[in-house]
Amino acid sequence: MKINKPKFWDQKDSFFYYILYPLSLFFLISVYLKKKITRPLKFKIPLICIGNIYLGGTGKTPTSILIANELKMMGKRPAIIRKFYKSHKDEHELIKANFKGLILSKRRNLAIYTAEKNNYDIAVLDDGFQDYSIKKKLNIICFNSNQLIGNGSVFPSGPLRDSLNSLQNAQIVLINGKRKKDFEEKILKINQNLKIFYSYYKPLNIEEFKNKKLLAIAGIANPDNFFKLIEENNINIKERMIFPDHYEFSLNEVQNIIEKAESKNLQIIMTEKDYFKIHHFKFEQLKYLKTSLEIEKKNEFLKLIRESYV
Repeated sequence: MKINKPKFWDQKDSFFYYILYPLSLFFLISVYLKKKITRPLKFKIPLICIGNIYLGGTGKTPTSILIANELKMMGKRPAIIRKFYKSHKDEHELIKANFKGLILSKRRNLAIYTAEKNNYDIAVLDDGFQDYSIKKKLNIICFNSNQLIGNGSVFPSGPLRDSLNSLQNAQIVLINGKRKKDFEEKILKINQNLKIFYSYYKPLNIEEFKNKKLLAIAGIANPDNFFKLIEENNINIKERMIFPDHYEFSLNEVQNIIEKAESKNLQIIMTEKDYFKIHHFKFEQLKYLKTSLEIEKKNEFLKLIRESYV
């Protein structure tokens, strides 16, 4: 979904929140009815769903890649399943660059059948928590500590795809960023059996950008998270350019960005996801911040992953 995130999604007492709230009630009712009338399909292989409730920018895809690669090291033959959206080519390319075994389809159930036919023995669903037609073995819900649930309302008056109560159907919550004790207590009241873990992004090539003036580019759901990560590592951002999530850059736009950077003697730095949208243009001036997703208490986390297919 291409969305320029409105500021009022993080402000509960805004004018637009109150104007749009009735539509959110209709949205919530439609979600409830969909859950009630949909009968989930059970598949031969176990399914691990990496989902979210907040619209975009929670780290589902990096988490999916990490888990799929860990499953390989456990001796499994995993596939990553994604619903095909033409506008999400950036995420498709990001997965392909870091994992071999991506299966795309306009319907997730068809992608899962393809995985079964090709002898994959487990599948990781990159997104799909709100797909009630599929029975999952394990639901891992991702949050970012900078946004969490925004103003707490569902779309369109807020950033949520479903109410927080949907965590009743989850087993694991993975929060990227700083500890949020109040939030932990809140979600444990909804589901006391939730296992809560934290993750963070570890920059791998930060030295490349030390002592340089940067033009930072982000076309992701929450660009401030990217800029904050750079600044936390004492890197000097001189200018920022923000684009919508899944933005498709034209060749002319990329050339203009490069010219702007060169005219001001700036080094370009972008997210890995943005880089894979435009790496086919093959401009050496385009550099990205390579990161590794690290999970705290990883052994405990992976134990729960193992238990999902035993």
